[in-house]
This record gives sequence, structure tokens and C-alpha cells, in this order.
Amino acid sequence: MKILYHHRTASKDGQAVHIEEMIAALRAQGCEVIVVEPPALSAADFGRTAAHANALRRWIPKPLAEMLELSYTLVAYRRLRRAVEQHRPDVLYERHNLYLLAGRWIKRRYGLPYLLEVNAPLALERHQHDGLAFPRLARRLEASVWRSADIVLPVSAVLGRIIEAEGVDPRRIVVIPNGINLEAFGATVPSDEAKRRLGLAGRVVLGFTGFVRPWHGLEQVIDFIAETRRADLFLLVVGDGPARSALAAHAERRGVAGQVRFTGVVSRAAVPAMVAAFDVALQPAATPYASPLKLFEYLALGRAIVAPNQPNLAEILEDGKNGLLFDPAQPGDLARALSRLVNDAALRERLGRAARETILLKGLTWRQNAQRVIALAEQLRRKRIAASEASAPPRVA
Repeated sequence: MKILYHHRTASKDGQAVHIEEMIAALRAQGCEVIVVEPPALSAADFGRTAAHANALRRWIPKPLAEMLELSYTLVAYRRLRRAVEQHRPDVLYERHNLYLLAGRWIKRRYGLPYLLEVNAPLALERHQHDGLAFPRLARRLEASVWRSADIVLPVSAVLGRIIEAEGVDPRRIVVIPNGINLEAFGATVPSDEAKRRLGLAGRVVLGFTGFVRPWHGLEQVIDFIAETRRADLFLLVVGDGPARSALAAHAERRGVAGQVRFTGVVSRAAVPAMVAAFDVALQPAATPYASPLKLFEYLALGRAIVAPNQPNLAEILEDGKNGLLFDPAQPGDLARALSRLVNDAALRERLGRAARETILLKGLTWRQNAQRVIALAEQLRRKRIAASEASAPPRVA
């Protein structure tokens, strides 16, 4: 099968991981994948944003920046049109982005089957966090793109319900959560060896991976370390982000700066050996519709996970079985869950084994995600062929 894969993502972060892993998995299944993407992406390092995207956000007034985003649709459409006419793909697979209408236009012009991956309700998300100059326009355009796709692929059932509420037929919504590459995140160094390499031998390590934002709530973990007065507890943050300096200052104020470490941005290949050192893997907060990539890394590496009890995470985690869930609305409940885990090595081991099994039982790998996408694409391709044959004029004997 020939798949035209389109995205407008300009960041080398978790989004890029999803993109690269899906493309690789599709190709490993024998598909020819033609990628249309922003040229500047290849110049960005992992953990960074392409320079032009940063410039837009930093220097250009919001109304103008949004109109430039919308105008990029014309650039993307021309690139996609050239790719369609050169390669004659069977389907178009697009990663949804705000103000991006190119896939919808390609479907309308060429009748190309259109699969749309949706990772967030971006109009709502950006309006809440960054503000939008044209929130109603953004929401209308986003909903119109969702409705135009033959199949919409949200990463959680919660997100699927948001999409359905915007008028998308639920029969065209197929939930495919994030996944993991078991070859990269399967076997790794033993926990004791991983700790030794990091200079953390004998410590009980509470670990977090990813881009650290204020809403993640890691200050609660620092407070827990300070209040338990256990010198063997250690918070290891594998990553960087805007909350780093405030968290470091908070640890200093609480007198536990020596029990907290930020690695900064590390290569993707280095992450598994660091997560292997975690005794407790932290997902202290998550947006209500997300499918957090770190969660699948923790599961694959058999870590004991603590996470908030909310519907999108409960699609993957079951309290007391493959993770320990806390009530984010209940003060002190995260500390209660952490206390259970740091004081019960047998519980950590049992949850870790079940976490690893979850990946296999639920099929949460990029390879299996690719297989699901290929099956859906094949259904659309056959429908297109059948419709074309039905509309063809009858042959003259």
C-alpha cells in the first residue's frame, strides 16, 4: 500500500517521536510512505522547535501569526498536490494541526481516502493556554476538518467523544492510543545497574520523563521528599522545560536540593537506561484527553506507575493492578500513593510486572498501531475502487 503521510509539526519532541515511529512502523509492514512535512523540521534538534516556529510565536502579533498559519495551508496543499500527482498514493494520512486545511482540500480534489490522526482539540487547548486571536474561526475550521475525514483517529476515547460532539459520525471515529517500540524500550539494563551508572545506588528513585511544565505538579513530589525526611529518596527528572528553574528553587527552599536532579534534554536512545533506574514512575498530571507518551515508556519498562485517576488514563491503567491511581482533587492523595509505593517493594514489583504485560495484552505498540491503520486504509481503498467501478459506464459488447 502507498500512503501519503502529511504533518505540519515543527517541533522535535514527543510529537516527532509519534511521527517517526508511525512512519517507521508503516514501512516495516511493507507500505511505501511518502512524507510531506515542513522542510525546517530536519534542521531542529530533539527537544527543540524549528527556528521559524519560534520566531512566529515570539515576535509576530497573534492575529498575524494565526493568519500566517492559515496561509501555510496553501503551501502544504501545493506540496501535497505534487506528491499525489507524482506518486499516486492509495490514501492520505494526516496528523491534525490547527488552521491546516490541506488534507481536506486534497480529498475534495482527488477523492483520496483521508485518515486524520487527532492528538488534541487544538482550538480549545490553545485558547485555554496561549489564547487565540480568532477562537471561533479556529474551532469552526477544526471541526470542519474533522468532519471531512473518512476516518478520524483520536488517541483516547475521551478525545473521541469531544470529536463526536462536533458532529463527526461515531462510526468514523477509531481510537488508536499512543504506543511504544519494544525493540527500543524492551530489554534494558537491570535497575541496580542503571542506578549505579547514574550514581544513585541504594536510592529509592522517583522518576519523571519529558518536558516539565508547571501544571505537572512536581513540586508536590519535592514536598513529599522533604516531609518524609528520608535521605534515600531521590527525584530524577529526565528532561527539561519551563518549570525546571522554579522546581530547583523549590527544592532548595525545602532543603532537599541534593535529592533532586534534572538531566536536561537527553537523546531518545538514552531514555530507557534512565527510566530503568526508576522505582516509581511519575505521571503526576495529564490533560484530560491525552495519551501521554511517557506512560507507554513506563509500562514497557515495567515500572510501578503513579498517576491521577481520570478517564483517559483509566483507559490504560487500572488502580492497584498495573498502576496506583490517586484523586487529584483530594489534597494529599498523591503523597498517600507515593508513600505506599516507596514503602512496599513487593507492591512496586507486582505493579511493574503487570505494567509490562499491559503493553502486550492491549497491543500498545507502534507496530500494532500501524497494522490497525493499514487495515482501515485498505477498507477505504476498497470502497473507493468499488465506487469507481459502480460509476463507470457499462462496456459495449
